[in-house]
Amino acid sequence: MKKYLVFFSIFFFNINAQSSSNQKIINYLENINTLQFKFIQRIDNNNIEKGECIILYPKKIFCEYYDIYNKILVSNGKSLVINSDKITNYYRYPLDQTPLNFILDKKFLISKMTNAEDDKDYPFYYVLNFEYENNSIKIFFDKESLDLMGWETKDIYQNLIQTFLSDININIDVDEKIFSIQKYTN
Repeated sequence: MKKYLVFFSIFFFNINAQSSSNQKIINYLENINTLQFKFIQRIDNNNIEKGECIILYPKKIFCEYYDIYNKILVSNGKSLVINSDKITNYYRYPLDQTPLNFILDKKFLISKMTNAEDDKDYPFYYVLNFEYENNSIKIFFDKESLDLMGWETKDIYQNLIQTFLSDININIDVDEKIFSIQKYTN
């Protein structure tokens, strides 16, 4: 009988501790309107890309890559455009057909937060792991600061993409003109 009592005590303690952490992340996210950060992105452990981004919730992002192509990724909340000043073509996708649709939707993240859990593969992060419309997505939050630290997704070619954030600034002033995709599709 004591074994069962100890098991249930530990089980419920872990559930309550996890719930408390999830609620802290929810409270933290609710107060964020903008994020600015640097990133390192690994694609199938072969390619590494670096850059910096600004997110304006909901669903807007502007990223400049530090590469020879001077690549830009921008979303106006409906479409996602990837362009480069070295390539004459640009790529345009409906945002709702990409995993960024979920990552850039703070309300969606908050609604899924009850599923966040400790993941032994990522000991320093709370991990929100979910499947949605055939997208497998992991989102990482720092256990100390509660900052969004990155995400892991698969692209349309089923490449594993890991994005890790650094130098994070929240609630900065942002000129919304940077999210205009027309500038990058002409």
